[in-house]
Amino acid sequence: MSSMIVISATAVPDHLRGALTRWLLEVTPELYVGTVSARVRDELRAAATACTHDGLAVLAHPADNEQGFQLHTAGTRRREPLDFDGLTLIALKRESQETAKPL
Repeated sequence: MSSMIVISATAVPDHLRGALTRWLLEVTPELYVGTVSARVRDELRAAATACTHDGLAVLAHPADNEQGFQLHTAGTRRREPLDFDGLTLIALKRESQETAKPL
């Protein structure tokens, strides 16, 4: 069964953007929306995970949970989705002590 998905892809390689536009509509720069099967969704997620190194990709799709959707992320990111008793919350990572600037 097909379902609507949304992918936000920031600073990703051009070949990934091309793969996304084969299946989805780029409604604004770096934001893709479309209706695809679960198999295509999983393939797009795998492609984003494989080549999103310094960039960021976030996939949202319908799920049978309280919120009605599920999030998947790939790449370097400051925001991390966390499961909190069945609800997805977003946690912000702090700069590590090694990379923080001295006062």
